[in-house]
Amino acid sequence: MIGLFRTGDDIEGRQQGLSQFLIDLKTPGIAIRPIADLGGHDDFNQVTFDDVDLPGDALLGMEGEGWTQVTSELALERSGPERLLSSFPLLAAAAPRTDDATLGTLVAETMALRQMSLAISAMLQAGQAPALQAALVKDRGTVFEQSVPERLRAVLAEADGDLAAMYRATMQVAPSFTLRGGTTEVLRGIVARGLGLR
Repeated sequence: MIGLFRTGDDIEGRQQGLSQFLIDLKTPGIAIRPIADLGGHDDFNQVTFDDVDLPGDALLGMEGEGWTQVTSELALERSGPERLLSSFPLLAAAAPRTDDATLGTLVAETMALRQMSLAISAMLQAGQAPALQAALVKDRGTVFEQSVPERLRAVLAEADGDLAAMYRATMQVAPSFTLRGGTTEVLRGIVARGLGLR
C-alpha cells in the first residue's frame, strides 16, 4: 500500500512534515481487517500499524514532501474519466430506449466533463497543481454520474433481463460515487478555499 505518515515536526502547519511510503503489507505489525459495505463487498479495509519498521527504500519521493505528492495524485484521481463514466455503460445500454432530448442532454454533459478531465491531464502534464480544478471536475462528474440512473428511471422502469440488472446494480452503487476520491463536502470546501470564500 501507499501510506502518508508524519515524519517531521509540525512546525508550519498540519500539512508539513508528511512523507509517503510504499509498504509491504506482509511486514510484521500490520493488521488488515475488511470493512463490508451494504452490498456485502469488502473493497475497503482498516489497516493498523503496531511498532512497524520500514526500510529506508520504502520512502516515496522526498521526505516531508508527501502532501505535495498526495495532492498531485488526488488531482489525477479526481479528474480521471472514471469519475464520470461509472454510469456510462447504463447510459449506452439505455440509449435506444431514451428520447432524443434526454439522451442529447446526457451525452452533452458527458462530453463536457470529458473535456474538463482532459484539461486537468494537460495541466498536470505541464507541471501545474490543479487541485481546485480537479475538485470541480470530480464534484460535477460524480454528481452527474449519480444522477444518470435517476434520470433514466422512466425509461428503465419496465426494463427486464440484463438491462434491468444493470439498472439495479447502478442504482445500488450510485450513492458511493460522491464519496470516493473525496466527499462532495470536502471538494466544495477545496473550491471555496480556492475562490477565497473560506
